[in-house]
Amino acid sequence: MNNRKLTKEEIHALPKIDLHIHLDGSLRPATILELAASQGVELPADSEDELARVLNLGQRCDSLEEYLKVFDVTLSILQDEESLRRVSLELVEDAAAESVRYMEVRFSPVLHTRQGLTMEGVIDAVLNGLREGERKTGLKSGVIICGIRNMDPDISYQLAQLCVSYKNEGVVGFDLAGAEYNHPPKDHLKAFYLVANNNLNVTLHAGEAAGAGSIHQAVHYNKTNRIGHGTRLFEDGDLMNYINDHRIPLEICLSSNVQTNAVSSIQAHPLPLYYRKGLRVTLNTDNRLVSMTTVTDELWLAQETFNLNEFDIKSIIMNGFKSMFQPYAVRKGYLQRMREELELDRYYNPDFGMKRDF
Repeated sequence: MNNRKLTKEEIHALPKIDLHIHLDGSLRPATILELAASQGVELPADSEDELARVLNLGQRCDSLEEYLKVFDVTLSILQDEESLRRVSLELVEDAAAESVRYMEVRFSPVLHTRQGLTMEGVIDAVLNGLREGERKTGLKSGVIICGIRNMDPDISYQLAQLCVSYKNEGVVGFDLAGAEYNHPPKDHLKAFYLVANNNLNVTLHAGEAAGAGSIHQAVHYNKTNRIGHGTRLFEDGDLMNYINDHRIPLEICLSSNVQTNAVSSIQAHPLPLYYRKGLRVTLNTDNRLVSMTTVTDELWLAQETFNLNEFDIKSIIMNGFKSMFQPYAVRKGYLQRMREELELDRYYNPDFGMKRDF
C-alpha cells in the first residue's frame, strides 16, 4: 500500500468536515475589534497581535477554565442579531475557503441574551448568517444547541425545548458544554430525555477535563450519539470497546486538547491508539480563534505527529461524513460523493474491504 504523505496544500484542497466547532470561539480577530469599537465595548487590547497575546490565543493554558476565559471577550460583543448574523456568515466563509463542505456549529443561546435578545432571536440570527453563507459558498451547515453543565439544569431543559422547537429548521442536535469537572452530565437528564423522546441527535462534551466516568455517563445515562473530545476514554478499556462496537464517534480536537491540558503534549494524545483500534475518530477545530487553528491544520498536525499517510487522513475525513447529524439519505449522498472525490476506491479490495497501513 502507498505510504505517501500529503502536503499541507493537498490537505487544504481536500473536501473536509468540521463537526465540533463553537461559534463564539471562532471569530476573526479583526471582527472582534470592529464590533467592540462600534458597540463601545472595552477590550483588553486594541490590535490583533496584542489581542492574541493578552488572550493567550493558540497557547497552552493551565486548565479548561482558563481556556474558557476568552469567551468573556467574545460574548461581550455577541449580544445583538446583526453581530451574530455577521460572525456566522464569516465562519462559513472561512471554513469554505479551506474546502470544508459541511459543519455543525454549536453555541448556547442563553449566553447571548444579556441585552434583551430572546433565545429564539439568537437562533434565528445565527441561522440567517449560516444560510447567507451557504448561498455565497455552497457550504452546508447545521446548528447544535448547547446546554451549559455548570448552570442550573432547568436552563438546560429550556434549551432542550428550543432544540425541539427548531427541529427540521436548521437545528440538528443538542450538546452539553461548559466546565466539565465536578459537573456530571447526569444532572441534566431531564433535558436529554426531552431531546431523545423527540428523536433528536445528541452529542456531549466528555472526557476532556474529567475522566472516563464522564464518558460512561454520557453514553449510558444521557444516551449520546457522539462524544465531544473523549480524550480520556483510554482509562476504561471496556468502555472503549463498547464505544467501538457501537460505532459512537469521537469528536477529537488535537490543538484544543493540548491547550486545555487534557493531554500533556501532542505526542501523548491517544488519537493513534483510538485509530488503530478502529474507533470512529473525527478531527475538528473546536475553536478556530481560541486555538488559532483550521481543519487543515488539525489534519496536518495528526499526519506529522502520528506518522499517518494519505489513506489514514482520507479515512478520518470519511469518518466525519459518516458521523454527521443528517438523515441517512443525505449522509449516503455525501459519502458517495466523498468516496469519489477522495479517490478511496483505489484502496478497496473486494475480498478484504478497506486496507489500512498504520
